[in-house]
Amino acid sequence: MPTPSHCVPATSQVKRLCYLVLAYLSLGCAILGVILPGLPATEFLLLAAWASSKSSPRLNRWLHEHRVFGPMLSNWAQGGVIARRHKLYASVSMLLCFGLLLWHNPPLWLLISAGGGMLCGACWIWSRPESLPVERSAA
Repeated sequence: MPTPSHCVPATSQVKRLCYLVLAYLSLGCAILGVILPGLPATEFLLLAAWASSKSSPRLNRWLHEHRVFGPMLSNWAQGGVIARRHKLYASVSMLLCFGLLLWHNPPLWLLISAGGGMLCGACWIWSRPESLPVERSAA
């Protein structure tokens, strides 16, 4: 698979190293986000793909060819698509996390800020398309 055209490696070594560290940290958070409720996986995966495109063609190629991550990145690159099941996973995860937060009886400021952040994240996720637009042929 060829490297996407938007992949322009950083020129300085320090910059490249910073992007590489960001890519691996984001990938680690994305993997944790798949396991832990409340931690977003999609956003970290997109950040990892972007940072790897600036630092490591090998890591970027691995992400795009990955069995799980590849289709998500491809859908995103072709139109910002997030599959409905991923939207549901994210929403249920945020609801569970909010429920857990409520159970611990947090201060009101924490409840409002966490709930507001989760609500904003859910609204953004659900505003994204669920499939690529169908092209109509001229008949």
